[in-house]
Amino acid sequence: MNIQVEKLKIIAWITKVQDVSIIENIISIKKKFSKESDWWNNISEAERLSIEQGEKNISEGKVHNQSEAKKIYGKYL
Repeated sequence: MNIQVEKLKIIAWITKVQDVSIIENIISIKKKFSKESDWWNNISEAERLSIEQGEKNISEGKVHNQSEAKKIYGKYL
């Protein structure tokens, strides 16, 4: 199979399609595969919220460097 030839055939076919549902399905497929390239879209909502909370903590200065963290939490390790 020559992938380039097949892609051109699909493009030619799409230009002739009049059925809205087919175009909607193609758009849905495109979105699905576009999202998979971004790791953010492959993590859970809980993971996203955790990352966002971490970024908020950083911007608000609610973080400690490694030596401070060792002093504060060292007794628990």
